[in-house]
Amino acid sequence: MDLIDAMGGAPAVAEVLTPVALDQTYTYAIPPGMTLRPGSIVTVPLGPRKVIGAVWSIGGDSAVSHNRLRPIDRVHDVAPLADALRDLVDRVARYTLTPRGMVLRMVLRVPEALEPEPPVPGVRRAGEAPQRLTDARRRVLALLEDGLAWTRSGLAASAGVSAGVVDGLIAAGTLELVDLPSGRLPHAPDPDFNPRELTRDQARAAAELRRTLEGGFSVTLLDGVTGAGKTDVYMERSPRRYGAGARRWCWCRRSR
Repeated sequence: MDLIDAMGGAPAVAEVLTPVALDQTYTYAIPPGMTLRPGSIVTVPLGPRKVIGAVWSIGGDSAVSHNRLRPIDRVHDVAPLADALRDLVDRVARYTLTPRGMVLRMVLRVPEALEPEPPVPGVRRAGEAPQRLTDARRRVLALLEDGLAWTRSGLAASAGVSAGVVDGLIAAGTLELVDLPSGRLPHAPDPDFNPRELTRDQARAAAELRRTLEGGFSVTLLDGVTGAGKTDVYMERSPRRYGAGARRWCWCRRSR
C-alpha cells in the first residue's frame, strides 16, 4: 500500500524495523506529504541518535497518542525492500531464533550505498587552443573535437599523454571541468553464463537437490571436504529457482 499524503485521510503512522538487537518494530508518525510504502528505507530517531530502518507496515492503532510519536526523519531515494526480502528477514529470524533487527542489519550493512553516487569529474573543450601547441596537446584536442566530455584520466590515456598535459590545457582555459553522471548500474547476473561442468558425483548430488526443491519445505545437507564442489552443486540449481520466482531457500554451510 502506498501512502501519498499523511494528512489526506491515509494512515498517519508507520511501523519501522530498526537494525538493533530487538524483535519488535517501533511506531513513528508520518510527516505530512511524505510518501511511504512497506519496505521504504527511512532514517528515524532512536533515542539520542538517528538510525536507518525499513518500514514494515503502514497504519494500525498506536498505543501512544499521535502527538507524542516521533516523526520519520527522512525517506531515502532508493527502491524499497521487496515483500519477498522482508518475508525472508522474518523467516530467518524465526528459524534461527535471532531478533529481526539483527537480521535486518545484514540487509542494511552498508548505509553509504543508500546515498546518491557522487558525480565523476570530467573535462571538455571550452576555449581556443593555446599558442604553444605541442604534439601531445594536439592529440588531446583531436579527441575533443566532437564536443563530448571525458574523464581526465581517460582522456590522457586515450591520447597517450600524461595527466599533466590535460592539466596544462585546463590552466590555459582551453578545457573546463564538468561533472559527469556516475556509472550505470550493471546488468542483472545471468545464472546460465559460463556454466560449470559437474563431475559424476556432483551431478548426482545436483539431481537429488533438484528433486527436493520440487517438493515442499526441506533441509538438505551437502557434505564434502574442502574443494569437493559443494558450491558448484548448490549454484547449479538455486539461481534458476530464484529467477523463476520460486520461494525456496537452501542453506549451505562449509565445514571447517
